[in-house]
Amino acid sequence: MFFAANIGASGAAASMGISYGAGVVKRQLALFLCSIAVFLGAYLGGGEVVKTIGSGIVPSSTFTNAIALIVLASAALSLFLANFFGIPLSTSEVAVGAVVGAGIVYQSVYISHLIWIALFWLLSPLAAFLIAVAAANLLKLKVFQTWTAKPQAGLILAILVVFMGLFEAFSAGMNNVANAVGPLVAASLMGKRDAVLWGGLAVAAGACFFGHRVIETNGKKITALKLEEGCIISGTGAGIVTTASIFGIPIPLTQITTSSIIGIGFAKQGSEVLKKDIVVQLLTVWAVSPVLSMVLSYTIIQLVIEQNIYPIVVMVGMLISVFGVISLMKKTPSMGAAVTKSNVAKEQ
Repeated sequence: MFFAANIGASGAAASMGISYGAGVVKRQLALFLCSIAVFLGAYLGGGEVVKTIGSGIVPSSTFTNAIALIVLASAALSLFLANFFGIPLSTSEVAVGAVVGAGIVYQSVYISHLIWIALFWLLSPLAAFLIAVAAANLLKLKVFQTWTAKPQAGLILAILVVFMGLFEAFSAGMNNVANAVGPLVAASLMGKRDAVLWGGLAVAAGACFFGHRVIETNGKKITALKLEEGCIISGTGAGIVTTASIFGIPIPLTQITTSSIIGIGFAKQGSEVLKKDIVVQLLTVWAVSPVLSMVLSYTIIQLVIEQNIYPIVVMVGMLISVFGVISLMKKTPSMGAAVTKSNVAKEQ
């Protein structure tokens, strides 16, 4: 429940950031509306993703009470480490990674299901990017610019951006509540209906009572966006995440929202926006997120449950080798430059 509350505070509250940042609704009202929408999304539509987290990636028999606790702890620890270092992570990615780590220990991962989820992770941000580019280009048409200049357009767009924000919060509830309660259902600690009820309440409470800083930060960051652009971002993210939730696929809303923002930037600035360091950093984080929680889950289970230290020794050796190679690769250009300077000096 604590994990679910943090999910609500960090993710669900951000869905109303556009409405709050544009001054359409007050902060507390935005958080209250968000909490209602996220609870309804979790309670009415969160069951399919709960099923996937609990039994669609590894067999439900894999989850004992101890394994469920380790999976949740690994996901929560990954988020904590990411927050400590200032790296934005997706709860869906770390939850799936932690479950896969447990599956690897017992060689029980449903590879085909995992590939399907990974494909969705790759294709959905691309789809969000393309949709945002197309929509942003449509907004450039004279007919839209003429309409948005009319006085009544502001009121219509304000209502629409609030609706899209609530739709995004609803979709976040559908998808994200499973990250906290899926392992509990698999371990038979809770029934699915009770899990989505209490998980939904915890996510809603987190959004309402602990989402103030998130929505403040998110609102300030997006104030440069126009209301119509905000509608594109929220609507695209909500539509894709809702579709994924119907099929029971845990999907990172953060990636989709970010891809939509990049798509709008691409429509305005062209390919220059893709060359920014932040884009490369985001892509790296998206790849590292599930691996981090997977390694944590695998390591803790091997040490605590299986009491097997040998895989850990191999893993440590591999990490030392990788960091050693990276260190050598960084030093090689400078060493080469030093040798060249030395040869030039000798020739002179």
